[in-house]
Amino acid sequence: MTALPRRAPSAAGRLLALDPSARLGLRAAIACGFVAATLVVAAAFLLAAVVARVFLDGADLAAVAPLLAAIAALAVVRAGCVWAAEVLAQRASSSLKGTLRAALTERLLRLGPAYAAGERTGELVAVLTAGIETLDAWVVSFQPARALAVLVPALVLLVTLAIDPLSALVLVVTGPVLVLLLALIGGRARALTERRFLELRWMSAFFADMLRGIATLKMFGRSEEQVENVGAVGRTYSDTTMEVLRTAFQTALVLEWGGAVATALVAVEVSLRLMAGSMDFGRALTVLIVTPEFFLPLRHLAIRFHAGAAGDAAAARMLEILDTPLPGTHAMAAAAGAAAAPATPPATPAPVRAPAPATSPPEIRFTDVHVAYEDGARPALRGLSLVVPAGLTVALVGESGAGKSTAAGLLLRFVGADAGAVTVDGEPLDGIDPAAWRRSIAWVPQAPHLFAATVADNIRLARPDATDAQVEAAARDADADGFIRALPQGYATMLGEDGARLSGGQQQRIAIARAFLRDAPVVVLDEATSHLDAASERAIADAVARLVRRRTVLLISHRLRLAARADLVAVLHAGVAVEVGPPAELAGRDGPYRRLLAIEAEGAG
Repeated sequence: MTALPRRAPSAAGRLLALDPSARLGLRAAIACGFVAATLVVAAAFLLAAVVARVFLDGADLAAVAPLLAAIAALAVVRAGCVWAAEVLAQRASSSLKGTLRAALTERLLRLGPAYAAGERTGELVAVLTAGIETLDAWVVSFQPARALAVLVPALVLLVTLAIDPLSALVLVVTGPVLVLLLALIGGRARALTERRFLELRWMSAFFADMLRGIATLKMFGRSEEQVENVGAVGRTYSDTTMEVLRTAFQTALVLEWGGAVATALVAVEVSLRLMAGSMDFGRALTVLIVTPEFFLPLRHLAIRFHAGAAGDAAAARMLEILDTPLPGTHAMAAAAGAAAAPATPPATPAPVRAPAPATSPPEIRFTDVHVAYEDGARPALRGLSLVVPAGLTVALVGESGAGKSTAAGLLLRFVGADAGAVTVDGEPLDGIDPAAWRRSIAWVPQAPHLFAATVADNIRLARPDATDAQVEAAARDADADGFIRALPQGYATMLGEDGARLSGGQQQRIAIARAFLRDAPVVVLDEATSHLDAASERAIADAVARLVRRRTVLLISHRLRLAARADLVAVLHAGVAVEVGPPAELAGRDGPYRRLLAIEAEGAG
């Protein structure tokens, strides 16, 4: 017998699966809300009995005092349930938001710079800030309202069916009509809210780009134009926000009027039968009291529908990030099937070996490695085979786009191979725990990032437990101690964002100091001397020469003067190593390396 396909879990189900405590808290909040509604129905029976006994039977206050006390007790308990539902939902929201911040941050860090380079930073920041905060109303208001809009009407319908089937029939007819109206108007609200969230992400990315390029804008005289663009972006976002609010108001208004009309229908048919003597007063009054409770959850859902749509839009983007395959995982099928399986916290990686960081320089081997970006549309490596011998320096050279930085990214586990293998002393690199492997690597990137912290803290990033003496020794090895001590507070000087106080050469030497402090057996140097003047290049080249001694080094370089100091040079072209050998030998051979030397010499001349 063929098994039925499993229904794909909703965005809410997948997000709440990341935090079982939040899911449990939300369920408890919904349960408290349902109990509160049940108490209202119970109080309706008691109130109808009190009114009937006083006005029809002539009972005095003492005779109905126990019933009044019971109604008061139910009211107190109901108030406690409402309070508990609010508190539990708020705690669930806070827990889920914290879990999502950690999960998304961890996922983005594991995805690495290759993923971030394909996204706009401001957009990702908007998802991690405003997007997550959007989930507050989504959890606290919308999710309980959506669940109670099903549970409470079902309860009221069963109660009404038991005491007056004809009134229950009216509810059965009018209820779905209101739900249909909510779906029709709410569909527009959902589309507008998704557009609003998209505009918020775009606006965040726009502002981030503008701030990063403020010097360029001023230089080209485009500042005033950007002021106009900011105004236009703000007006577009404001107009969409007002449209969302108008639609939300219309939704609430339609449901309010619809609920009032449906309640009036019940009141009319009950009154007619009461006057005709075919229905007793107690049952009629009970129906009239509980009928509004049938429509109240639907009206609450209408009021909170825009919050649900906003949360759904944010949740969809978060799940998109969480479902992105990690570098080195052939997860196209897994990504396609992610919607069919509950999300698991991305902080739980696939089982891998986690050896201790290497303490001696290893041999690194690339064997027929293929890497392509943009779902295979942009190949970077087309069968790279290369050996980096233990304790030696191999320089990768070639034209832009040849695949040099991709090879470095493979070694750093920023990208993964689509085919082929990278091995370290014969062990597959993708079988080594990434965190453990990276402890074996010192990295000097082309554009090192310096944080808004002290100089010492920026160097100590490589080894948080390093002493001040060790930090200063690393700076001396990197030829950075002199300019650091010349700063206003020396090593305690606070740097601006992206190292605003330092020149490009000084920033590179801070990065090299990190590498010295790391003292790792493997070093990856990615264009360490690009865009520097001759004096800075010579100083950094000398520091690099000290750094690479007795280490396995992969050196990425456009400038061949630095590559000439390597033990081996590999010339890459279109993602393939077309020539490998000692630099002096390749320089004397009529081949790609010699032609690159000639091009560089012609450019220098």
